[in-house]
Amino acid sequence: MNLLFAWRYFKSKKSTNAINIIAWISVLAIGIGTAALIIVLSVFNGFEGLVKSMYGDFYADILVLPQKGKFIEIPMDKKEQINRIQGIGGSAFFVEEKAVLVNDDYQAIVYLRGIDSAYSNVNGINKHILEGSFDLGNIETPYMVAGAGISNAVGADPENKLGGMVVYLPNRKSNNFSSLDAMHSSTIFTSGIFSVQQEFDDKYAFTNLDFMQYMLDLKPDEYSGFEIALKQGVKPEDVQKKLQELLGNAFKVQTRYEQNQSLFSVMQMEKWVIYGILSLILGVAAFNMIGALTMLVLEKQKDISVLKAMGASNNRIQNIFLNEGFLLALFGGIGGMILALIICWLQVHFKLVGLQGGSFIIDYYPVKISITDFGLVGFTVFFISVLAAWLPSRKAAQQDLILKS
Repeated sequence: MNLLFAWRYFKSKKSTNAINIIAWISVLAIGIGTAALIIVLSVFNGFEGLVKSMYGDFYADILVLPQKGKFIEIPMDKKEQINRIQGIGGSAFFVEEKAVLVNDDYQAIVYLRGIDSAYSNVNGINKHILEGSFDLGNIETPYMVAGAGISNAVGADPENKLGGMVVYLPNRKSNNFSSLDAMHSSTIFTSGIFSVQQEFDDKYAFTNLDFMQYMLDLKPDEYSGFEIALKQGVKPEDVQKKLQELLGNAFKVQTRYEQNQSLFSVMQMEKWVIYGILSLILGVAAFNMIGALTMLVLEKQKDISVLKAMGASNNRIQNIFLNEGFLLALFGGIGGMILALIICWLQVHFKLVGLQGGSFIIDYYPVKISITDFGLVGFTVFFISVLAAWLPSRKAAQQDLILKS
């Protein structure tokens, strides 16, 4: 009944045309605010998805490192127990150490990671080869796949099959690190160059695991850590808990989020800050609703008196005008959502709005539509509309009973 009264007031012709104009302005303001909120959240989703896809090809689903020290020992029976954990799709072991690459007059400090043959099953770095191939060689003839930044720094060239570089790695058995025997050296050739993101391109190079274990005087079952790939639909936290129970406190087990927690936390914080700012703008837009409902209450004074004379309570009168505010927000909110959906669809399919510059991975604003955002924005619009309609509806409920013949 309350909604029926509100609907009649909404569609009925007002005595003053300004009331209609203000009402529709409030609907338009809410619609534009709703659309802006959804579009901005969708763009944030797009950027977040892009960053996760970039970092996801470098960071595995789960990473296991030693809690203390640089190396861990994983015997064969422990590996078998790890791979038997439900939800694990594969594992790959690696040895990583700082190294110095020297190519004639050029040199660079890199993180050289030796990886096993299963590494490509848990890490997507091999998908980002710019030049050459993902060939790591063997212990006698080691090859290196270097980041694009490292390649530029030392002149690593996959086309140069004859001229190798010298790689220096620390001698773990040396007692005097200022002496000549403090470093092991070997010749290494460049087989490929990868490019994922500048942070990785300037830092990492890959070679085979056997070569790194040999250069660092490690046993065959000694590693810097290992990475885990999960099966589709498996929650990382569930496997993380099982791995921690199996390995004990001497190991640090991290999910992909925990491996780069600062980045993902900042991205989430930025999204919520923007949501808060746009919600405040939406609240300002709701002031038009307050004006429209206040003028409607003034116009319907006689109707309010008649309803009270017929026995309507103050609570019913208040609910009628609360529903009136809800209708204004409903039309504006639904209209804004439809508008946002159309704009996002056009951006996804036609890339209407581009990124300026040309140094980005993509040349347009990425957009990812999330049903959760629609629900969140819908709740926000409803909450703001109730707050905006409360004061005029309260005033209508407190209207004195005045009937003139």
